[in-house]
Amino acid sequence: KRRKKKGNSGAEGLPQSFVRDGLDYVLGVLGSGAGLGELCGDSDQEEAPGLRASKEAPEEDDEEEEEEEALGEDEELEDASDASEGEDVEEQWESDGSSAPEGEPEASEPPDPQEEEESHLLFCCFLGKDHNHSATKYVPPQVRKAQETLDDKKREELGRLKKMVNGLINRLSEPNLSSISGQLEELYMANSRKDMNETLTDILMNACVTAVAMPARLMMEHVLLVSVLHHTVGIEVGAHFLEAVVKKFDELSKSDAEGKECENLLALIAHLYNFHVVHSLLIFDILKKLVSTFTEKDIELILFLLKNVGFSLRKDDALALKDLISEAQSKAHTAEKNFKDQTRVRFMLETMLALRNNDMRKIPGYDPEPVEKLRKLQRTLVHSSSSGKETELRVSLESLLNADKVGRWWIIGSSWSGAPMIDNANSKTQQKLHIGKVSSKIIELARKQRMNTDIRRSIFCVLMTSEDFLDAFEKLLKLGLKDQQEREIVHVILYCCLQEKTYNPFYAFLAGKFCEYERRFQVTFQFSIWDKIKDLGNLSATAITNLVSVLVHLLRTKSLPLSVLKVIEFSELDKPKVRFLRQVLSMLLVKTDAEDVGDIFGRISDNPKLGTLREGLKLFLTHFLLKNVQAQKNDEEASLLKERVELATRSLQAKESKFKL
Repeated sequence: KRRKKKGNSGAEGLPQSFVRDGLDYVLGVLGSGAGLGELCGDSDQEEAPGLRASKEAPEEDDEEEEEEEALGEDEELEDASDASEGEDVEEQWESDGSSAPEGEPEASEPPDPQEEEESHLLFCCFLGKDHNHSATKYVPPQVRKAQETLDDKKREELGRLKKMVNGLINRLSEPNLSSISGQLEELYMANSRKDMNETLTDILMNACVTAVAMPARLMMEHVLLVSVLHHTVGIEVGAHFLEAVVKKFDELSKSDAEGKECENLLALIAHLYNFHVVHSLLIFDILKKLVSTFTEKDIELILFLLKNVGFSLRKDDALALKDLISEAQSKAHTAEKNFKDQTRVRFMLETMLALRNNDMRKIPGYDPEPVEKLRKLQRTLVHSSSSGKETELRVSLESLLNADKVGRWWIIGSSWSGAPMIDNANSKTQQKLHIGKVSSKIIELARKQRMNTDIRRSIFCVLMTSEDFLDAFEKLLKLGLKDQQEREIVHVILYCCLQEKTYNPFYAFLAGKFCEYERRFQVTFQFSIWDKIKDLGNLSATAITNLVSVLVHLLRTKSLPLSVLKVIEFSELDKPKVRFLRQVLSMLLVKTDAEDVGDIFGRISDNPKLGTLREGLKLFLTHFLLKNVQAQKNDEEASLLKERVELATRSLQAKESKFKL
């Protein structure tokens, strides 16, 4: 009766016969001989197996025993049916198996666990229940078929794209470089940039990196193509290619490969530098790494690299090249006994000395003509304003090798989800080491001067502890500041200069050295001085005097042009600006030679954009500077000032009038 009341003992809403057929199939998979007719008997059947057995037995004692047995079986079957609704199928099978009749044959061997798991999965799918014990997610056949179709389609598109790019690269030469670069730009517009970068990099690497030395002309043409795409499509093109080349070079340099792959990879890096894809910082990092190991193979690579880019390195960063040569000389002296043949070491040192002395004749086979010719072609192909050095990748060797760990910060818009700026701790400890070497008085002074960052404190401590401006210049460069951090050098120098109670020419000479070193420092000084001029009303008299002195020094040494005064509106002059201009111009005219005065004022005479500045200066010189000059100065100084004012006024005239004269 209770079994009748239960009704369906299988899955929810499924017919009893349907569940029974499924369970029979599962048991068939398991290889068991036990049928499920007894487990899931038909609910319409009114007689229990024990009652059938009692009819067949004639004896009374046997009949009682059979009835008791049947009642026990009936209760166990009912418990098994209840367990099948809420428990796992494996537990259901164990419970049912334990209550099997005595006449049922047992399996000769225990079922295989793998088969049990497969049947369990099948049964769970059959009942429509979740399988919590398996990590594999069931994917319907139609979804699997759609995914396979998408993969096949993607593979086919990549194969077609590779054939197109490979055909263009195979036809690459100097005359058709313009058309091929244009077609590659169209492919970049029509396809994913990731797919294009990977395809182009693989094809170029297969074409240029071989076990034999590749022709220099072929390498230059391939790299020129990358440079053109780097400027026209985006810097991620050159960045992806550069990263692949550098990682491949690092991998091969650590192995004992005897082929010319390392030379070919170094040639690619050298020409990427020649065509303004990468900054000289990477080249110096590679040279320093080779000098630090200093094996025979490294010496050959150093000679190969210096032959290709040595004179360009001398032009870009002579100080770093000088340090590298000194390090190589000391390394050669200490490792002299390790080499059987000293000729290559001596030849390398002679080549470095020729670079330092700018003597091209002592470098055999050096010919800058092919590179210069292709640079001209590059300028014709790249018409945008970003064709200059501002698109150069200023990235170090360490950053490229650790790109997967610290991210690709040199690519604009490159997303990064890893640990941000892992190397921050190292850079901070290095800066703290610089601070820790100075006395506590200097640190306390830096705190009083509101040097509130580690970078500013480091710069301030260098300025306060240097022997002279050259020592300070070298120490500040060795701090290794990047981009916006370098601007802090200019700001701290000007701040310290204005805070001095009496003018200290140390800051002026140091500022002039930085202006001569690179133009970016010159631009930063110009902007910083503009900010001070606009804020003259809030500066003390001592600060204004110091600002006048440092500005006159920079103008006299031609570190800054006279156009730095264009920020002054001559139509809206107030008393602080009039006083400032009078001090600057009088000191500049009196303390400068006549020839230099003509050059300083003549530099702004041919620029049509500075017409307002020229007219304002002429008006100020004649009406403000010479006014009451006799009362303020003695006769000799007054006559000298009048003479220099006339010279400056003549120099400010346009060049057309000079030609007429």
